[in-house]
Amino acid sequence: MKVLVFGAGGQIGREVCRAAWPPRYAVLPLDEAAVDIAKSAAVTAMMARERPDLAINLAAYTAVDRAESEPEAAWSVNCAGAAHVAVACEESATPLIHLSTDYVFDGRKTGAYLEDDAVGPLNVYGRSKEAGERAVRAALARHVIVRTAWVFGAYGANFVKTMLRVGTEQPVLRVVADQRGRPTAAADIAAALVVIAEHIERGETKWGTYHFVGSGSVSWCGFAEAIFNLAAPQLTACPQIEAITTDQYPTPARRPMNSVLDCRKIEGAFGIHPSPWRERLANVIGEVLGDTRIKG
Repeated sequence: MKVLVFGAGGQIGREVCRAAWPPRYAVLPLDEAAVDIAKSAAVTAMMARERPDLAINLAAYTAVDRAESEPEAAWSVNCAGAAHVAVACEESATPLIHLSTDYVFDGRKTGAYLEDDAVGPLNVYGRSKEAGERAVRAALARHVIVRTAWVFGAYGANFVKTMLRVGTEQPVLRVVADQRGRPTAAADIAAALVVIAEHIERGETKWGTYHFVGSGSVSWCGFAEAIFNLAAPQLTACPQIEAITTDQYPTPARRPMNSVLDCRKIEGAFGIHPSPWRERLANVIGEVLGDTRIKG
């Protein structure tokens, strides 16, 4: 079972490549240097040469604020690139797992978002990812789209690593407290993709769109407090966390106030149950700080 992983150099891609795949799986990691999904010919050539049994597309332009001033770059990867991968999969009869985001929603809903709730992205990044979802659906019937949110891990750039860095530089951190979501460990996403891949191999897949995020919702401010509570024994000093509103921290890209996603559909279809994000946070902090003794 050969699996091609586009975007293998990112934080989720790195975890997918080191995940506990069954021995019969051969995982071929492809970073941007190996194949740029914004180039249709490169994607088609790679698929034709490798003839995979499954493709996983994790490649994305994820600089949410910078996308507001670089919309072409975001769209070339998140929409056109997704389309290139999906079309190549259709031409080669290869099923596809495609990763998407909570930012396809506008955040105005009171409760957790279901997969079939109306989309309404607020920023360039979200619009380009939502368009990428539509491109995948239009090109390829045998697809699984997985929306996730608030991803953190030991690799790449993410909120946890940013907090640990700036927390050593500033005595007070002002963190938004009126946006809520469900933090998700990159390693948990990787493990979920392995399970989905096994269902695809067995012919037991229910194609479509699913949500997968960590268990338990929190604000960015609460997330920051949890980070420093766990990391405190390994730090010489911890910053004071000051709760602020979104209006007090303007950014180029508008963000949804509610990013909480409902995961019951993926649980029912694949038996995938989200883990508490606080437990996974302890693991990641331990890996980042080099101390595996940190416990949640």
